[in-house]
Amino acid sequence: MIGIGVVGYGYWGPNLVRNFYEIPESQVIAVSDFSPDRLLKVQSRYPTIGVTLNYQDLINDDRIEAIAIATPVSAHFDIAIQALQAGKHVLIEKPMTASSEQALRLIAEADKRNLVLMVDHTFVYTGAIRKIHELVENNTLGNIYYYDAARVNLGLFQHDVNVIWDLAVHDLSIMDYVLPSKPCAVSATGISHVSGEPENIAYMTLFFNEQLIAHLQVNWLAPVKVRRTLIGGK
Repeated sequence: MIGIGVVGYGYWGPNLVRNFYEIPESQVIAVSDFSPDRLLKVQSRYPTIGVTLNYQDLINDDRIEAIAIATPVSAHFDIAIQALQAGKHVLIEKPMTASSEQALRLIAEADKRNLVLMVDHTFVYTGAIRKIHELVENNTLGNIYYYDAARVNLGLFQHDVNVIWDLAVHDLSIMDYVLPSKPCAVSATGISHVSGEPENIAYMTLFFNEQLIAHLQVNWLAPVKVRRTLIGGK
């Protein structure tokens, strides 16, 4: 059995705690959050799980072998690097870090210590995406010509990352998993309609060396929630 600590009990943290709690091979030792009200919810639903306002308590707890991080993106790197340096495996909610440089540092730290560093790209583990991967890998769809996706809704606005980092990363992880090749160039355009806040609408086009093109539309301002993906081949 592996001991788990969860940092952050806001939007996604409750899902992590619930799933780890229900897995016989894992035990949620403690949850950390800066909000006493959120920690009261943990205590009410899971009386056996410890709570703390200070995530350092999880890092210093020898019973905890792995830490799941579900905080704002701006805090991901600092918590993750400390957890890895303490010898703990790390699961981070997407996006992994605020920059590629931070991501590379975490990867190097995990490799050096032979630890698991994982990003929670949930769609890669769904039945539909795994079936698409199988169809592409078996050449059932032939040569892939395009990947077209719309991921829009009147959504939860993030204040430390833009809509590409929040929504497009889902499709980027799916593409990385199912497509037979990697993009060689990217064009991205976005706009913010709230002064001082990140872009809330964006369009991305990804180009490949083959006759393959991908287009992503992501939007926090759409009046309807749409999750649509088209993959064409012949």
